[in-house]
Amino acid sequence: MSWDILQLQLKADIKSLARCISLVENEVEGYQSFMQTLEVPAIPVVGITGPPGAGKSTLTDALITAITAEGKKVAVLCVDPSSPFNLGALLGDRIRMSQWYNHPQVFIRSLATRGSLGGLHPKILEITDLCKAAGYDYVVVETVGVGQSEIEITGLADVTLVVLVPEAGDEVQTMKAGLMEIADIFVVNKADRPDAQLFVKHLRSMLAPAFHRKQEEIPIVQTVAAQNKGVIELWNVIQQYLSSGKYNAQKSRLLAEKVYYLIEQARMRDVDKNTLQAQIEIKMKEKDFNIYKLAARMTSLLPLKNQ
Repeated sequence: MSWDILQLQLKADIKSLARCISLVENEVEGYQSFMQTLEVPAIPVVGITGPPGAGKSTLTDALITAITAEGKKVAVLCVDPSSPFNLGALLGDRIRMSQWYNHPQVFIRSLATRGSLGGLHPKILEITDLCKAAGYDYVVVETVGVGQSEIEITGLADVTLVVLVPEAGDEVQTMKAGLMEIADIFVVNKADRPDAQLFVKHLRSMLAPAFHRKQEEIPIVQTVAAQNKGVIELWNVIQQYLSSGKYNAQKSRLLAEKVYYLIEQARMRDVDKNTLQAQIEIKMKEKDFNIYKLAARMTSLLPLKNQ
């Protein structure tokens, strides 16, 4: 099937969307030209992140219920850790969303991080744009987890939810700086557990300096996602945030990183690591061999065999 046919079928056929994602993931020839001609509408992206065990997948499942109840279509991208054996996604959490896999209003795709340090997939921007072009009303992206380095979601999403549980006091202290930077909405899940109200109070006090700097409070919503409690209230807060039109200042940073990566890929396309290793093994025998000189000569675009 050609790229042109896939583009025509993208909105009508869920299988075409799945196939496009696979082809883009694997960088099949022609995918770059395809992405350049893709018409991408302004569809809201909801990012969900938080420490392991916070109930992100269960909350995502509950949000799908709220979205589909309004007659809207939603694409869900679940980013999982890569398997150390086959580098694919570990699909353990997807069992919580099993009821949606054949639903006509829902598309779910699990993605492996493939070694990415930002808690996302290396092709997450392209895959998100494919879902937007396929005609979905919302795109939900669930990340691996959050930490000091896992903040790329804030550049991808129009609204970022950080999910915590009442027992996460020590984790919040550890991640405090990162959380203040990336959260648009805090979700205290499993709020039926003991000391949940005390945790919310402590969370507000810890975030007070951030409130002062931003001159506005970050909403904190309590949910029990497994029982579908507080989810409608959360969805209303999400919609209020999206309708406020707040500009995501981090998005330009992520896009700058992505364009840099695309340029880097294009310029390195003709450099084969195996060939480079073979040439280095030869040059290592020379007395004046120096890797920094070699790299400097290579960046001048001179043929390797003449250096």
